[in-house]
Amino acid sequence: MTPMSEADPTKPTQDRLDLTGKLLIAMPAMGDPRFARAVVFLCAHSEDGAMGLIVNKPASDLRLRGLLDQVSIDISPVMADRPVHFGGPVEHARGFVLHSGEYESRITTLQVSEPFGMTATVDVLEDLASGQGPNSAIVALGYAGWGPGQLESEIAQNGWLTGDATPDLVFGTPDSAKWEAALRGLGIDALALSSSAGRA
Repeated sequence: MTPMSEADPTKPTQDRLDLTGKLLIAMPAMGDPRFARAVVFLCAHSEDGAMGLIVNKPASDLRLRGLLDQVSIDISPVMADRPVHFGGPVEHARGFVLHSGEYESRITTLQVSEPFGMTATVDVLEDLASGQGPNSAIVALGYAGWGPGQLESEIAQNGWLTGDATPDLVFGTPDSAKWEAALRGLGIDALALSSSAGRA
């Protein structure tokens, strides 16, 4: 009979890494160019894998007006020029909206944490178009996905740093400054990190 104090190796441990609601910050040596200097907000992370949205890579050739034209939604002029982001390489024709936590879709919203929600139904686009949407939002096409254990392996191989997500960083910082700002939040100088990358 096994003593109660001994862990049962067939049962999952309670201290499994859960990065839901955290940021992934790409290391300079990231091999995949799609994730170079990427900051990824993790919407979900479990033993089944992880799903996140890149929050600092606006699409160069698409604005919100163009996206909503494709789904026949009229947009107010004040919202028309908002950027659409490259959310990741998976299902890049599918839209996702990472937004502030006060908004809830009439259909379904994933409440990631108190300050953040994620909605992938068309009503959030309709609300954004009419000016009735969330206070803060990033509209993205595609997402970043990892299978079971894949993200943990990439972190162990120094592909990513992890940090806390704040609304000010995710929604209030210019896209071009988010990577360095996320590193600063960890007390890391981006220049020092870049110069040391690749050294043995």
